[in-house]
Amino acid sequence: MALMAIRMGERNEAGIAAVLPLLAERFGPRLQTSQAVRAQHAHTTTYIPAQLPDGVVFPETAAEVREIVAIACAHCVPLIAFGTGSSLEGHINAPHGGISVDMSRMDKVLSVNPGDLDCTVEPGVTREALNTYLRDTGLFFPIDPGANASIGGMASTRASGTNAVRYGTMKDNVLALTAVTAGAKEIRTAHRAKNPRPDMT
Repeated sequence: MALMAIRMGERNEAGIAAVLPLLAERFGPRLQTSQAVRAQHAHTTTYIPAQLPDGVVFPETAAEVREIVAIACAHCVPLIAFGTGSSLEGHINAPHGGISVDMSRMDKVLSVNPGDLDCTVEPGVTREALNTYLRDTGLFFPIDPGANASIGGMASTRASGTNAVRYGTMKDNVLALTAVTAGAKEIRTAHRAKNPRPDMT
């Protein structure tokens, strides 16, 4: 198996060389490999220098994310999820190369349920965009990490911020997630039903 031939921490040059043309054929101009775009998708404020991905792909649907994962998985190529790039701790770096998956085009608010105080969004929706959308409902999204981060990025890093004492962190404000596993299988962690309060059980 190809997986067995790759040592931990090594770049998979053959896999990357195979994946890039496959993604280019499938996504056309939505796969970018220019130095400038790749540099925009890697940075850190630590002593570690920016570690650029080998390409950046821009999916627009969950089905396209599954396709990207399936292609990368088949060739043992790392994927790095990218929201807005507001994280400064190296989360978006590609230490062993690979493909950055930029979620910025998956930026829709899918539903709002004011009576239940919840909403469903795509991962690329930013915190400010969500609050603008919710403004007329009388609701707001309370987590404020100090940057206009994407909701997907905030969920993946368990973001908190200045409002955490009153409203909790992301773990307290996410009811369910839809995710794509390394095997390109889509899973859902839960549904919209909230857990009952301890004093109601």
